[in-house]
Amino acid sequence: MIEQARAELAPTGVLRAAINMSNFLLVTGRSAEGDPAGVSPDIARAVADRLGVPLKLAPFKNPGEVADAAVEDLWDIANIGAEPERARTITFTPAYAEIEATYLVPAGSPLNRVEDVDRDGVRIAVYGRAAYGLWLADNIKHAKLVATDGMDSSFNVFVEQKLDALASLRPRLIDDVKKLPGARILEGKFTAVQQAIGTKPERKAGIAFLREFVEEVKGNGLVARLIEKHGVSGRLTVAPRG
Repeated sequence: MIEQARAELAPTGVLRAAINMSNFLLVTGRSAEGDPAGVSPDIARAVADRLGVPLKLAPFKNPGEVADAAVEDLWDIANIGAEPERARTITFTPAYAEIEATYLVPAGSPLNRVEDVDRDGVRIAVYGRAAYGLWLADNIKHAKLVATDGMDSSFNVFVEQKLDALASLRPRLIDDVKKLPGARILEGKFTAVQQAIGTKPERKAGIAFLREFVEEVKGNGLVARLIEKHGVSGRLTVAPRG
């Protein structure tokens, strides 16, 4: 199987891996050579090593740009959050890691539970093309989403427009709440972003190889070791097997 997977996933002889640079838990810095460093690049490196081919990292500013490039010949695998809209053009493995997404509310807010937020009159700031933003767009029924083009801008809009809630990744909100006296992060989550490996849907042998690879690296402790290595323990967790 690996020969066919290699032919499908690295047709040029090099595995080109798209890396979402906006996820601060999965890309935590740069190497001495200037390449992205973190859990996501290391996962891509492990795939290339298993295939026996060189790796070329292809940085993208955000996951939306990675997904948009799925119909072009710019990458062979993509490490981004698995999400139904993206799955129209990308086939994903099971998740190798998860990140909780929840809400921050301002001082004096009557909202106390995640379930309280989706009600008429509530306005939610959110990074629209993040996996959790796409989830909210599909699932929020009553509240109004105020979509922005990044995490920083969603925080700024939340503050400047005095919105009712800020939707984001819990680890980011832990930093944001420190800037706003009296603000609170709601317990629980509305979703968990599933960090996975994607590739082109027609690459059947490649998909089978990647799925097996992901289950193996969750089971043998590689994902857990990478999380610890890059200092994101407690904020990024290994996804359940299966």
